[in-house]
Amino acid sequence: MTGTIVNVAAIVLGALAGLLFRKGLPERVRHTIMQGLGLAVLLIGLQMSMQTGQALVVVVSLVLGGLTGELLKIEERLDRLGKWVDVKVGGATGDAGRAFITTSLIYCVGAMAIMGSIEDGLNGNHQILFTKAALDGVSAALFASAMGPGVILSAVPVFLYQGAITMLASSAKGFLGAAAVLEMSATGGLLIIGIGLNILNIKEIKVGNLLPAIFYAIPLAVWLPIIIPS
Repeated sequence: MTGTIVNVAAIVLGALAGLLFRKGLPERVRHTIMQGLGLAVLLIGLQMSMQTGQALVVVVSLVLGGLTGELLKIEERLDRLGKWVDVKVGGATGDAGRAFITTSLIYCVGAMAIMGSIEDGLNGNHQILFTKAALDGVSAALFASAMGPGVILSAVPVFLYQGAITMLASSAKGFLGAAAVLEMSATGGLLIIGIGLNILNIKEIKVGNLLPAIFYAIPLAVWLPIIIPS
């Protein structure tokens, strides 16, 4: 759990630093920063998604994940959570909830979050998560300067998500093969692209309802090549 704890601390400290600079930034500067971050998120998502070795796994995962997400109404529940955060933290502007949901998804849905947590649990190697902590700390400062205090709260789901993966990996070594991790990351990359499109206001993507796709990628990465040999 050491890597996750350092990651969480970096997000909190980075967000606090961003809030200090936020007061001196005019709205047009914050808007430009958000556009830059949106483009950077698209780049990260593209890099991750292009690593897939089995495109069919990603496609089927997204279809099954979308169906599951719609049935569970994940996006609707996330919206309610965001509104609750606004009431507690952000007042009537809606910025705190949006910041919380957006950054939570970005920090949790990624190759480094998955692979770093697994490596931490399997081998006690914190290097990937330490690198992720540095990246998240910098981005948290930028996001907080543009979106406000809701970014700090994203440290909570990061701790729960990465911590859970680390503990599962520790107790079930060998369960997640390299192919499963790769396809989870590729599927997550497409979701990150969706987040980037949302940040840039190009197209509203219900990323929340697609989240189960990441977990469908685990069995599909193993079963699809057997069912449909290449």
